[in-house]
Amino acid sequence: MVDLSWSHILIVLIVALVVVGPKDLPPLMRMVGRWLAKARAMADQFRKSFDDMARQSELDELRAELEAMRHERPLAEVDRALAAPVMTSAPKSDSPLPTTTSKPIQSEPGTAESGSAVTGQDP
Repeated sequence: MVDLSWSHILIVLIVALVVVGPKDLPPLMRMVGRWLAKARAMADQFRKSFDDMARQSELDELRAELEAMRHERPLAEVDRALAAPVMTSAPKSDSPLPTTTSKPIQSEPGTAESGSAVTGQDP
């Protein structure tokens, strides 16, 4: 946009006063003001229509993504799993480790677990 300072505006008003004259200056300023108002309104309307087109474009992209998702059916596997018959087999352990039989652990003589080492008695 044009950068006008107060000194520039003052020079333009003095030149307009000399060229147009004091009698015709107020109607001229009204006419310039109306032109500027129309230009601003047109610029606002253009900006709004551009924003509307951008929003419409985004909405169209979202609609296309939704349609693609509907056709892909990402939850089809879940639907198939739910529709599959339930098998009745023996329940399995929740533990992923294999089960083993537990044997009592016997300590060797001379270790901290044996009674002779702790009490200081001979075996």
